[in-house]
Amino acid sequence: MLTSVTDLRVPSPAQPKAKSDRSWLCTDRPHAPHWDPKLCLSVPSYSVDASEIADLHVISYEVERDLIPLILSNCQYHVEQGGKTLQEFDLEKIQRQIVSRFLQGKPRLTLKGLPTLVYRRDWNYEHLFMDIKNKMPQRPLPNVAITAIRGQLQSYSDACEALSAIEVTLGFLSTAGGDPDMHLNVYIQDMLKMGDPTSLVSKALNRCQLKHTIALWQFLSAHKSEQLLRLGKEPFGEIIPRYKADLSPENAKLLNTFLNQIGLDAFLLELHEMMILKLKNPKIAESFNPEWSLRDTLVSYMETKDSEIPPEMESQFPEEILLSSCVAVWKMAAELKRNRQMR
Repeated sequence: MLTSVTDLRVPSPAQPKAKSDRSWLCTDRPHAPHWDPKLCLSVPSYSVDASEIADLHVISYEVERDLIPLILSNCQYHVEQGGKTLQEFDLEKIQRQIVSRFLQGKPRLTLKGLPTLVYRRDWNYEHLFMDIKNKMPQRPLPNVAITAIRGQLQSYSDACEALSAIEVTLGFLSTAGGDPDMHLNVYIQDMLKMGDPTSLVSKALNRCQLKHTIALWQFLSAHKSEQLLRLGKEPFGEIIPRYKADLSPENAKLLNTFLNQIGLDAFLLELHEMMILKLKNPKIAESFNPEWSLRDTLVSYMETKDSEIPPEMESQFPEEILLSSCVAVWKMAAELKRNRQMR
C-alpha cells in the first residue's frame, strides 16, 4: 500500500521521547498504538506483570536513529510535471519492519503489582482506617479538643484546610505508621513539611496527637458539612438520591422529640460518617436497603466499629424513620444543634 505526500513529516503522536516510557506498553493505556492484526500475527501475545518488568521487555528506540531511516528506506520519490516532488510511502512494509524490529518478542504489560495513583475523593477510607489501626492505636478526641477546634475553625475555608491536612496525614500514616503520642502539628510540620505553625489551623490542632487522627477526620468532615449547611449549600451532593427522601410531618415531629432529649454531637458524627463511607459509592450502597430502619442500620454500623452506642439511640429513636431519609435526619439534627449554639 503506497501513500503519497508532498513532504516528509512524522505525525506528532509518533514522536515520543528519546526512549519509550514503560507505561506505553501497558494494555489499558488509552492512546496505545493499534496495529493491523493481519500484519501482527507473529507478535507474541504473552504478558508480563508491570512489577516484574525487565530491560529485555522494554521497547527502546530513538526517532532520529531508528525510525526516520526506516521510513525513508520505504519512500519513493517522483517528480511531477512542473517540478513538484511527490513522496510515496509503503506503509504496510513500514509496519511489518517496525513489528519485526521493535515488537517481535516483546510482551504486553499488565498493571498487576504496579502502584497506582488514587485521588483522595476515591479513597476507601475504611481500608485506610484499618491500615492505620493495625500500625498504631487510635483514641477518641477529648471533649476539650473538640470544643477548641470548633471554636477556632468557624469558617468553611478553615474547615476545608484542616480536613485536607488530616487527609494527607492519613495517607502517610496508613503506609508508614508513626508514634501515636507524637503531636499532630509536629508530624505535619516536621515530618511532612506542611503547614504554617502560626496559622489558625495549626493552632486549632495543637491539642491533638497522632492517636486522634481518625477521630479528627470524623469530626472535621462533619464540621465541614455543617459549615456548608450554614452557608445554604448542599453538603451531600454525592450521596445517592434514594437516601434523600423528605421526612413526613409525623416522622419530623417524632424526630424532633428525640433530638431534643439527647446530646447531638455523637449522633451527628456517627450518622455523617456512615453516610459518607457507605452511601456515596453505588457498589457499597447496594448492601444498604433504603427501606431499612435508620435506627437499626446506624446501630449496626456503630457495632461493627466497636463504637459506644448511646442507650437512647436504641430505645428512643423513632423506628418509623427509614434509611431513605437519613440525609433529612442529619440536616434536621444539624440545624437544631446550630440553634442551640445561638441561644
